[in-house]
Amino acid sequence: MTHNIVKIKFMQPFITPPLLIEPSTSANACLIWLHGLGADRFDFEPLLRNLVLPKHIALRCVLPQAPNRPVTMNGGWVMPAWYDILALMPARQVNPTHLAECSDYLEALIGEQEQAGIARERILLAGFSQGGAVVLHTALRTLKRPVTGVIGLSTYLPDVPDAVCQAHLCQTPVLYFHGQQDDVVPHALGQQACQTMAAAGVNVQAYQHNGAHEVPTPCIAPLQDWLSQRLS
Repeated sequence: MTHNIVKIKFMQPFITPPLLIEPSTSANACLIWLHGLGADRFDFEPLLRNLVLPKHIALRCVLPQAPNRPVTMNGGWVMPAWYDILALMPARQVNPTHLAECSDYLEALIGEQEQAGIARERILLAGFSQGGAVVLHTALRTLKRPVTGVIGLSTYLPDVPDAVCQAHLCQTPVLYFHGQQDDVVPHALGQQACQTMAAAGVNVQAYQHNGAHEVPTPCIAPLQDWLSQRLS
């Protein structure tokens, strides 16, 4: 089935178009999902193609591709990265310019969906690991108008200068998942993020699982339920 989507203008450094997963009927909702460091836009395609939602929710999934950048913490190797990570401890030290670029790009992707006829109240953001850090930062700190919800998976809230949650965006609920055995993004960083968001008035629904840096099968049902509630 063909869907008309108004394409955003070419934006550096995001030169690879997102992967689109279209519903069988005309889309009436959209989920923009960002992959993690070193992965690509196809990483979560199987999960999203197999989501089970009520029939009245025709969900378009947009999976953007991070640009290739040198990553300092990985010895300067070039890989798909939303932003450079300068240091790991005690918390992630990130490149704030790269993070700002990502926030602008997400805002443009949301605008693209609005132009295609999807109401902002039916647009959600999701991200895994580094992608999750981008969506949490963007949704709670920089968006001009809120979206209907945010999903963070095995991630953290970036520590950048002057980063405070905006009061008018605290109406955006957050669904959060993190593995207790995560050896890439420590579970403690996720707990800290949830505490920071809750203290700022954000409605956070958090789940912890026994897995590592992953989205295990037991997370799928609550994720589907939450999406159904937000979009019903």
